[in-house]
Amino acid sequence: MQTLIPTKKKLSPLQRFLGEEARILSNECVSVNNFIQAEWIEVCLAENSIPEDQGMLYLFPIDDNKFCLQLCYMQYEENRSVNATVCSLRFLPAFFDQYPPETLMENQPFRFDETTEQQFPVCARTRMLLGQLQQGALLTSFIRSLQQSEAAMSLLRGALECITIPFTVCQVPACRFLAFETEREKIMEARIILDQQIDQPLTIRELARKVAINECYLKKGFKALIGKTVHDYQQDQRINKAKDLLQNQRLSVTEVANTLGYSSISHFSTAFKRVTGMKPCELLA
Repeated sequence: MQTLIPTKKKLSPLQRFLGEEARILSNECVSVNNFIQAEWIEVCLAENSIPEDQGMLYLFPIDDNKFCLQLCYMQYEENRSVNATVCSLRFLPAFFDQYPPETLMENQPFRFDETTEQQFPVCARTRMLLGQLQQGALLTSFIRSLQQSEAAMSLLRGALECITIPFTVCQVPACRFLAFETEREKIMEARIILDQQIDQPLTIRELARKVAINECYLKKGFKALIGKTVHDYQQDQRINKAKDLLQNQRLSVTEVANTLGYSSISHFSTAFKRVTGMKPCELLA
């Protein structure tokens, strides 16, 4: 008896981007112009998933020097636990017909005659452009189309720059986004915020929101530029401050724990010993 092996259902780029467990709640399609199509989708994600702001580029060669390109963006809504907003932008083959083939071939991923998927970071400028795609209710149809076309083309340019600009800051492939000065500045801004708020420890999410960067890229970029994880850096700074308060300002262990925002003396003592190898009271002695 012949055993039939079920074939795995082929997922569309959008389905792969969302994940098989995501549930679409609503969607709105917009024809930006004859070359560009946009779709806004509200999705409910799996309970155990942790969504992160991210972008994905999909390129599909359909003939010699003929391409279809799709950009997908996910933005997590913090106040809605498992909901996210997704924007899908499709650039039709006619869009690329406007450009000489040799111009396209100078850039990744057009130089490869194969389907390509590449992830890229979502920055503050990207969020602004995505907002512009949705605005314009009071504009005339033509002016709104112009605004949306400009935003869509800027998003495409930003995605391609993330992919094609050589990365020289760090050789870790996941940190290619640090090739942009604006992204490096966000990491350094995050470090300054941690230094200024030693007594008010921040979560990764809170810190990422303050500097307008994706949580995943904050963690990877911080480790690449600073040499420590956000948690380790924050912990080291707090303990260094604690040592100063104990040795130079002669504060009690209780006063130091309260000053630096530790939930209890026990929590402070454990953290202090983990970093220094001794208890706070031993430093006072």
